[in-house]
Amino acid sequence: MGLIQAVMAAGIIVVGGIVEGYGYGLSLGTNWPYTRSMPRLARSGDPEVWHRILATLLGINSVIILVVHPGILELTGFILIVITALLGMATLYVLVGKAPSIFQGLHDVLAYLTLLTYLLVFSDPHMGLLGLLLTRTPLHSFFLAIFMGGVVTGQRGFQKPIGHFVVPRTSSQWVWVVHGLAALLLIVTLGFYASEYTAAFFAALAQVGVGFLSYESVNASASKPGAVIPLHQLMTILVAVSIFYAWSFRLPLLG
Repeated sequence: MGLIQAVMAAGIIVVGGIVEGYGYGLSLGTNWPYTRSMPRLARSGDPEVWHRILATLLGINSVIILVVHPGILELTGFILIVITALLGMATLYVLVGKAPSIFQGLHDVLAYLTLLTYLLVFSDPHMGLLGLLLTRTPLHSFFLAIFMGGVVTGQRGFQKPIGHFVVPRTSSQWVWVVHGLAALLLIVTLGFYASEYTAAFFAALAQVGVGFLSYESVNASASKPGAVIPLHQLMTILVAVSIFYAWSFRLPLLG
């Protein structure tokens, strides 16, 4: 069940990227939960509907897991899902400019914490989430980058470009710069520990390229930047999983 939850948590993140990438963020308005015409909208392929359906299933499964096999990790996963859902509601108000972008950043952090929690349930139930965060040093800069990436999304709001710049002038541009610096810190950290996190290091390097493509896509078509946004999320999941499992392989330059 832990693996199913982890896969579902990752799927929700990617579907969230599809929602952003194809301009469905407010397809259901700011109502949450939304039940009217959900089956019809789901059949039409509205990714925001599927985002909410998957999130609901994730929550139901977390309750079942907690009842069948109660434990600290299982309780942690359930609590994270509840708080993430509440912040998901808040992100709708971020999109319409009625809530601060920090809520989007916190929502994204909690989504990835949920993913890691259920990976622990699946593969290492004796290690707590705090223990994982303390022993996987690159996760610190990873979550800083995740938080700032969410703030970037929230700061630009719905259908707003970041804009090209040399010197940042708007709040969106400043936030994007800080996000970039956080990503650079992650790469430096992974580079320092490259012998332990080789896969994560190269995935993060590739993610930088995807990040710039996302930036260009947002500026070219702010309302529908396209498939590069869910690709960005998919690459981020790859970085997270690579750090979690500390996947490494020998390279001549890394020893």
